[in-house]
Amino acid sequence: MKQLIGFLLLFFVSEIRSFDLIIDEITDDLENLFDLEVDGFLSSPMTRNGRYQRSTLNDEDSGESVEGADKISIQNYKVQSTITSRLVNTMIQSKVVNKAKHAQNLVFDVQIPKGAFIHNFTMNVNGITFTSSIREKSAARQQYAQARARGKAAGIVRSSALDMQNFKAELNVPGGTKVQFEIHYQEVIQRKLGAYEHVISLQPGRIAKHLEVDVRIIEPQGLRFVRVPNSLGDHFAGITTISQGEKKAHVSFKPTVAQQRKCPTCSATAVDGNFVVTYDVRREAKAGELEIFNGYFIHYFAPDNLDPLPKNILFVIDVSGSMWGLKMKQTVEAMKTILGDLRPEDLFSIIDFNHNVRSWRDDLVTATPSQTEDAKKYIQGIQPNGGTNINEALLRAIFILKEASNLGMLDPNSISMIILVSDGDPTVGELKLTTIQRNVKQNIPDDVSLFSLGIGFDVDYDFLERLAHENHGMAQRIFGNQETSSQMKQFYNKVSTPLLKNVEFNYPRESVSGVTQGSFHSYFGGGEIVVAGKVDTDNVQHLQSVITATAANADLVLETLADVEGLDDFLKKEEHADPKFTERLWAYLTINQLLAERNLAPTAALKRNISKSILQMSLDHHIVTPFTAMLIENPDGDERMLADSPKDPKRGCCPGTLGVAPNSLDNSTPPWVKPTAKTLFSSALKAPTLSTIPSFTSVDNDPHFIIHLLKRQENICFNIDSEPGKILNLVSDPDSGVVINGQLTGAKTHVNKKMSTYFGKIGFYFKNKGLKVEISTETITLKDGSYSTMLSWSDTGSIIRKRLLVSVKKNSKVTITVDAEMSFLVLLHRVWKNHPVNVDFLGIYIPPTNQFSSSAHGLIGQFMLEPEVRIYNERPGQDPEKPEATMEVKGHKLTVTSGLQKDYRTDQVFGTKVHCWFVHNSGKGFIDGHYKDYFVPNLYSFLKNP
Repeated sequence: MKQLIGFLLLFFVSEIRSFDLIIDEITDDLENLFDLEVDGFLSSPMTRNGRYQRSTLNDEDSGESVEGADKISIQNYKVQSTITSRLVNTMIQSKVVNKAKHAQNLVFDVQIPKGAFIHNFTMNVNGITFTSSIREKSAARQQYAQARARGKAAGIVRSSALDMQNFKAELNVPGGTKVQFEIHYQEVIQRKLGAYEHVISLQPGRIAKHLEVDVRIIEPQGLRFVRVPNSLGDHFAGITTISQGEKKAHVSFKPTVAQQRKCPTCSATAVDGNFVVTYDVRREAKAGELEIFNGYFIHYFAPDNLDPLPKNILFVIDVSGSMWGLKMKQTVEAMKTILGDLRPEDLFSIIDFNHNVRSWRDDLVTATPSQTEDAKKYIQGIQPNGGTNINEALLRAIFILKEASNLGMLDPNSISMIILVSDGDPTVGELKLTTIQRNVKQNIPDDVSLFSLGIGFDVDYDFLERLAHENHGMAQRIFGNQETSSQMKQFYNKVSTPLLKNVEFNYPRESVSGVTQGSFHSYFGGGEIVVAGKVDTDNVQHLQSVITATAANADLVLETLADVEGLDDFLKKEEHADPKFTERLWAYLTINQLLAERNLAPTAALKRNISKSILQMSLDHHIVTPFTAMLIENPDGDERMLADSPKDPKRGCCPGTLGVAPNSLDNSTPPWVKPTAKTLFSSALKAPTLSTIPSFTSVDNDPHFIIHLLKRQENICFNIDSEPGKILNLVSDPDSGVVINGQLTGAKTHVNKKMSTYFGKIGFYFKNKGLKVEISTETITLKDGSYSTMLSWSDTGSIIRKRLLVSVKKNSKVTITVDAEMSFLVLLHRVWKNHPVNVDFLGIYIPPTNQFSSSAHGLIGQFMLEPEVRIYNERPGQDPEKPEATMEVKGHKLTVTSGLQKDYRTDQVFGTKVHCWFVHNSGKGFIDGHYKDYFVPNLYSFLKNP
C-alpha cells in the first residue's frame, strides 16, 4: 500500500438523483474493498472545440505575503462561470503552497449547487497531471479494484448531499510544495420570482494572494437587467464591476489582499458566503422563445402578463413535539404572512396534526379578511406535542378538497393544492412510507398538486420529495434555524401565483424527436417552463410550437416560431458562448427527467430500461450520475482514484473551507514522485468520517469522550475508566444554572480482568427553571418540585414544562430543548437481554451551538470555550496503522495517537467512524486536574471548586 497516492477526495452529489437506486447493484465485497475516502478539487477551462485545456502551475509568486502562522497560503483562487442561454459551466481552481519546512495535511472544501453535474476533474502535483474519465459504474470499480490489487490505487470518492453538494479534499503536502486542483460542473439555472439566480459558494477559508470571480452571460433573447446583490456583506461594497450589453454581460469580482482582510490588521478573510448574480431576459408578448442550434432546440416559456388563477389551498402543518420551540415560532410567523397574502378569490383551510388530526374548518372557506385573521389566531394558539400521523393528515386534506369539488364549490379554472409542512418521520398511525405514498396516490385527484416542505436536518426529505413528485408538486428542504420563516415564505411565493394549468407543448412530429417534458400540470408566475429536443432534419429553418393551456379567463393558444439563422450568426461571433449549450442542456434535462421517472416506475422491468437510458446518456455526455463513476488517472494510467457514490445520501454537508487537518496518514513516498521532490502525499486507508453531518461533542460507549474543537475542526478523545456507581460531572455552569451528570454502571462480568463501565443514568438540572430530568435505560422522568411525570422508552411522545421540551422517540433517543436555545441528545443502546457481558447504556451528544457561560466546567463543559491546541510532529507509532503526534495544550506537551471512535447518531447499532487524536491516561493533561476531581455526590450536583 506504500504506492498509494494518499490524498483523500470527497464530493457530494445532489439528492435529487436518488442514490438509493444503486445500492442493489453494488456487491458487499466491493463495498468492503472500497471502504475508503479520497480527497481533491477540480475543474478545467473549456476551449471552443469543447475539449478541456490543462492548466499549468505558475511558480512565480508576487505580491503581499498571505500565509498564516502555519505557513500555508492560497496563491490563486479563481472561479469562472459562463452562462449560455441559462446553461452554466463553472470552473473552480485553487493553487496552494505549503511554505513550512514540515509536511502538513490540508483540507479543501468547495460547494456546488444542488442538481449540478460534475463532469471533469484535474489535479496537478509537481508537474504531473491527473485527469478524469466517466465509466459505467461496475467497469470503473473493476478497474479501480485491479489497480488497488497491484498497489496502484489511491482511494475512492464517496458522495452524498443535502441542499448543496460538497467537494472535499484532504492531502498531505510537504514543505515547499505547490498543488493545483480544478473542478468543472454544469447546471441549468431556473427562473424564480421573475429572475435567474446564479449562486457561487465563495469560501476559500483564508486570504488568497489572487482571488477572482469572473461571470460571463450570453443570452440570445437579450438581457433585461443584470444585478449583483451585496450577498457577501457591506465589506465588499463597490468592488464588483458589471458590464452589460444588449445580449451579453460580464461580472468581475477581484478583491485585493487588503480588501479581503476582515480588518486592516486581521489575518482572517472576510470572503465567506455566496456570490450571487441575478438577471432576466427580454420577452416578447408571445412569452415563448425557441432556440435551435447544432441539431437541438430549447423552448423557454415564461408568460407574466396573465391574471392569476384562483387557488384552493390546504395547509397541512406538523405540530408534533419535535416542532416545539423555534421551529414552531418561525412556522407561525411565516403562516401569518402567507395567510395575509391570500387573494379574495382564494379558498383555504388549515389542518394541523400530531398523533391526532384537527381541522381549523371542516371545509374550504373564502380568504376574506375576517377568515384570515381568525386563521392567524388559530395558528398562534397551537402548542406542539405528541407524535406524527402524516398519513391521516394528508388523507383528511384530500377528503376536504374532494368534498368541495363534489359540492360544486370550486371554480373550474382554479388550481387545487396541498402544502405539507413537517420536520419528522411518521411515528403514529401508518408508519410504512411506501404505504403512505400509495394511499395518497390512490386518493388524490389528478388535478390536485401536493407540495412538501421538510424542516430541519433529520427529516426524511427523500420521502417528502417522492410524495411531491408523484403528485404534480415539488419539495424543498427548510433548514430549522433563524431563517425558517423567510425560507417558507420564499417557497410559498413560488407557488402563490398560478397563471396556467394543463400546459401542453405540441411540435411537428416530422421535425423533432427526443422531446423532454412536453406537458406540465401548471405554470406559476415568475418561473419558467423549459422544453428541449432533437431536430431530426438538418435543413429545418423554422420550428413552430403550438402551446395550449387553461388561463383565468379563457383557454390559451400560443404559437412560437424559431429563427435558426439569427441564433447561428450571434453565437458564432461570441467567443465566450458554449458551442454545445443546446446539446448539454437537452442532456441535463433529459437525465433529470429519466431519474425522476425511474424513481416512480411501477415495475422492475421499466426501471431497468430507464436505467440503461440514463447510463448511456451519462457516458455520451461525460457526466457523473448514479450509474457512472469517475475514474481519475495519472498520464501512465497506473495510479487511479475512483469517484463513486455512497450508501447513505441523507447526510448533510458542511461549509467549504481551507484549513489544516491532523496529520493522520503514513508518509511513504509514491513511486511516481519525481526523484528531486520531497514526499508529496501519504498512503491513505482512512475510514469514512462524519464530515458530512454537524459535529457534536459526545460521550458514548464505555465511556469514550469525543471533544469537538469547532475552530480547528478537530476531535480530541479520551476514555474514563472508573467504578460502577460513580457519578461524573459532564457540564457544570453556575451562571446559566445548568448541570449534566452521568452515573456509571458496570458490565455483567470482567473481561480480561477489566470491568467495562457505561452511563446507566444521565441527570440534567436546570436550576433557573427548577426542573430536573433523569434519563435511565428504563424511563425518562421530568421533575418540577413535587410534580413529576414519566415516559417509558417504549413510548413516542413529549413532555413540555416551563419552555423545556423533552421529546422521546421509541427505543431510540431523547431530545431535550431549552427555550429553543439549548438542546441535548441522549441515545439508548439496547443489547440482547441474555448477553453474557454487555448491558444497556446511554450516550449523550451536545451541539457546539449551545451557549454556555465562561464559568462552565466539567469533563465536557471546560471545552465549551475552546482551548488553544497545536498538533505537530506526526510520526509512526507502535501500531503502524496508528501514527503518533505531539499535542500542546494548556501548557502541557502530550503524546497523542491517531485513531477512530464511533458516533452513533446516524447508526445506533454499528456507529459511524470519526477520526480523533486520542489522549492517554484518562485524558491527563488535556482535562484540568485528574478525572477523579469530577466525581459528584448525586445526579444534580454542581461541581465544586473546579
